[in-house]
Amino acid sequence: MASLKKFMSSRGFDALKMQTTSTDHLAIDAVLNTVAGRFIVDTGASNTCVDLGRAGAFGLTTEPSEILAAGAGATDMETFISDGNTLMLGNWRQTGVRVVLLDLSHVNQAMIQHEAEPVDGILGADVLRMARAVIDYRKNRLYLK
Repeated sequence: MASLKKFMSSRGFDALKMQTTSTDHLAIDAVLNTVAGRFIVDTGASNTCVDLGRAGAFGLTTEPSEILAAGAGATDMETFISDGNTLMLGNWRQTGVRVVLLDLSHVNQAMIQHEAEPVDGILGADVLRMARAVIDYRKNRLYLK
């Protein structure tokens, strides 16, 4: 039987290596608007998010959102929206990407308490669907088409 990597490659998918953090999250390096960042891969997050404090670093233009976000450990968080961004994950590239900005300090505090590197954001189901993502948990690979 062929490996999953060979099978996915034969169907036009690129394989990206993910890292497992000390908190058992999967993390991946991405480039948002030509700036490198580290993102948690979260299939349960409906939207791709960036920490509000990193908006300037990623060159994000923001507008207030009426949506209040909720996540592990936090509720009713004020959010902002940034449209028209370019996201690159390995060779996969998408323009016109919308990201939600919110305060991720509670996430990064938890990461630091567990001696894990802080993250710039969360790669959510919106982008994972867009990229037709397949996750190989055994090999820590993310396949994108």
